[in-house]
Amino acid sequence: MTDRPRPREQLDDLVASLYTTLRDIAGRTLERDAGRRSISPTDLVHECYVKLARAKAMKDLRPTEFVALASRAIRNVLVDRAREKGAVKRGGRLKRVTLNGASLALDEEVDLLRLDVALHKLALLDERQSRVVELRFFGGLSHEEIGRLLKCSERTVTSEWSMAKAWLHRELERE
Repeated sequence: MTDRPRPREQLDDLVASLYTTLRDIAGRTLERDAGRRSISPTDLVHECYVKLARAKAMKDLRPTEFVALASRAIRNVLVDRAREKGAVKRGGRLKRVTLNGASLALDEEVDLLRLDVALHKLALLDERQSRVVELRFFGGLSHEEIGRLLKCSERTVTSEWSMAKAWLHRELERE
């Protein structure tokens, strides 16, 4: 009988080995919101860890797969915080992020809650495009890394990224 690590120990090992990467991802994600930041990159990684610790599917993940899960957890943490701040009973305002540079190449600020809704809509139309955006925007993964993770070519990722950016740009301009 072998002593296989339990899922929680695997999570701890993955977080320990990728902590700097996760903190860098969190920092880049938060840079888009520098003026209104209400959480530090370290705290974001810690909240991400708490979300991931509750997950059941942490067994035998490769580092890139783990970063993909962490990207979704980061997105969820930020959206949850934006919802809390925007709650009417608290008198809060919606959290806004700038989508520029390696993110979505939009100049204007975009409400994080609207982005989340738009990504859910995009997922209904094209799940892969939604994942590409999530992995690029919230995970900071390269097209090559995304291609390996989604089992498609880098060229396909580049194409999906371009189409998703255009769709999100139109979707977020509405209203």
